[in-house]
Amino acid sequence: MQNASPKPDCIYQLEQIKARLLLRAGLISSIRQYFDVNGFAEVETPLMIKAPAPEEFIEAPQAGEMFLRTSPELQMKLMVAAGFEKIYQLGACFREGEFGRKHRPEFTMLEWYHSGADYNDLLDFTAGMLRHLAVFAAGSSAISYQGQVIDFAAEPEIITVKEAFRRFAGVTPENAMNTDRFDELMVTKIEPMLGQGRPTFLKDYPASRSALARLKQADHTVAERWELYLSGIEIANAYSELIDPAEQTARFEEAAAARAHGGCRPYPPPVEFLQAINAGMPESSGCALGIDRLIMIFTDADDISQVKMPLV
Repeated sequence: MQNASPKPDCIYQLEQIKARLLLRAGLISSIRQYFDVNGFAEVETPLMIKAPAPEEFIEAPQAGEMFLRTSPELQMKLMVAAGFEKIYQLGACFREGEFGRKHRPEFTMLEWYHSGADYNDLLDFTAGMLRHLAVFAAGSSAISYQGQVIDFAAEPEIITVKEAFRRFAGVTPENAMNTDRFDELMVTKIEPMLGQGRPTFLKDYPASRSALARLKQADHTVAERWELYLSGIEIANAYSELIDPAEQTARFEEAAAARAHGGCRPYPPPVEFLQAINAGMPESSGCALGIDRLIMIFTDADDISQVKMPLV
C-alpha cells in the first residue's frame, strides 16, 4: 500500500485553528441575529469602487481603473441618502501595507448606519451587542482574554480624548498634534490603558482627526466620534455623520492635499457621494467594526492569523 503524502502546511494550519473558525461562524451568525431583531436590513455594496474616501493614512489597492474598497462607507451612505434608515453589512475590505498581529491587507468589516441616531445612540447599541456576543461565546457576560477577564455587563468606561491624554500622557491633544506626537502617544501611552476589564469608549476626537464626522455644537474643536477598545485593542470607530456639503467638500480637499504631501496615490473625487450630500442627507450615524479583531477577543487569540483562513 502506498504511503499517503504528508499534509500540506495549509491543511495543518487549518486544523490548528478549526475550533476558532467554527466559533467565528457562530459569532457572525449571532451578530446578524442581533441586527435583525433590532430592525436592521442586511445590505451588500460593491467591493470594487470608483473612488475611495481620501483618508491620509489608508491606501486602497488599485484594481484596474478602479479600487478595492477600504470600507463600504461611502456606498452605504448613498443608501442612507436614498431613504434606507437602518442598514448593516458584513464583508471583505482591503488596505495596502497593513500586515501584523492585528492587521491584514484583506480583513472583514462590520459596518452599520442608523438614520436619526447620533454617536451616543450607537454607543449604547454597541455595548448591547457586545453583551449579546459574550453570552453566546461564553454563556455569561464575562470572557477571558489573554489571562484578563473582560466583563461586558459592567458599565462601560466612557472617556474623552482630552481626558485620556491628560491622564495617561500628561499633555493635551493640541500639544500632541503641534509636536507631531498624537499618534505616537496614542499607541504607546493611551491605547494600552483602555478596555481593561470592561469596554472603553474613547470619545470626542479633535476635529482635525475626524474628516467625516459632525462637530459638537457646544465645542467645534472636537467631533462627535468614538472608538471602542477591548484589552488595549481598537475594535470599532463610530461617529455622527457630517452632512454639510460645503464642510465635507472642504475636508476632502484638505485630506487630498495631505495625501499628496505624503506622497500617497491620488484618488478621483467621490462624485456620487458629494452629489448625495448636496442633494440632502438625513441626520444619521455610522460605525465600522473590525470583525477579525473582535473574534480575536472572543476566541482568546493573540494574532489575527489564528482567526482567519491562511493566505493560500
